[in-house]
Amino acid sequence: MRAQNFALFDTALGPCGIVWTSRGIAGVNLPEGSEEKTRARVKKRFPDAVESAPAADVQKIIADVVALIAGEKIDFSYVMLDHAPLPEFSQRVYEIVRTIPIGHTLTYGDIAKRLGDVSLSREVGQAMGRNPTPVIMPCHRVVAANGKTGGFSAPGGVYTKMALLSIERRHGDHSPTLFDEDAAFRFAARKA
Repeated sequence: MRAQNFALFDTALGPCGIVWTSRGIAGVNLPEGSEEKTRARVKKRFPDAVESAPAADVQKIIADVVALIAGEKIDFSYVMLDHAPLPEFSQRVYEIVRTIPIGHTLTYGDIAKRLGDVSLSREVGQAMGRNPTPVIMPCHRVVAANGKTGGFSAPGGVYTKMALLSIERRHGDHSPTLFDEDAAFRFAARKA
């Protein structure tokens, strides 16, 4: 088993966690409400991970996560992920999801079509629910048909998904809407 390390870091949404190995980033944990809760969640997901000071390459990824959540346009395609224990199907889904540009979305059905079979939409959703590296592997950019949000298994559920989409929406090819402001407001109010 590869050694796992983790660190916590602050973002505009709250304290996040990141787990890495010698092969890449193995996990990202979105805010749980407090640093203690976020640490406990990281330890539950990665019980062998040791809290450590991140090396320069991991520190750059942390800085980019912080910047994305603060509203900057960040491309995470440079980040090596350590998804080795995940099923091959999930890894194929994640390869597609990583290509969704900031400010844009695809539906579960869009991804299933790219995999060659629209009937795989449910399996795509299940793969999204198992995503160990949210934000870097942007599962929040995958939505249900007809503009519905779909689920989000990260802490905060759909509220977190909507907050991330609202933050990123300014980088898309559309004008901001009242909905964008409303989602960000509801998330901020929920956090308070």
